[in-house]
Amino acid sequence: MSSRINIVGLGVADLAKATAFYEKLGFVKSQSASQPTITFFKAGGAVLSLFGAEALAEDACAQDHWTGQGGITIAQNLQSEEAVDDFMALAESAGAKILKPAAKTFWGGYGGYFADMDGHVWEVAHNPFITIGENGVLELPD
Repeated sequence: MSSRINIVGLGVADLAKATAFYEKLGFVKSQSASQPTITFFKAGGAVLSLFGAEALAEDACAQDHWTGQGGITIAQNLQSEEAVDDFMALAESAGAKILKPAAKTFWGGYGGYFADMDGHVWEVAHNPFITIGENGVLELPD
């Protein structure tokens, strides 16, 4: 068995609003896989799903476990610093809250952070040490 992440699932307060937000960011909704209670987006080599937060907690039997954000970020790596700036501006115009404006990083890259309307934290970065393939998938060195 190989290790991989196929789906990143986010619990959201308002499925319709969250779906519209991610569509504004350019994510493409799967019309046939999505249902009234869940939205699936194509996300490169993975899938981003949105599900009502209370329903997700109930489905996972995690009502007593999920008490906060948990220190998880979702990240998108882009080809250039300019692309990071453009995506951060797009996120803000779609309704995201900028947590940390894009800037040079201590590790030699460039990036910033925003939160969606449900508080999910996204990092948008350019890492000059990692190649992004033509298919948009990160190619990590050995």
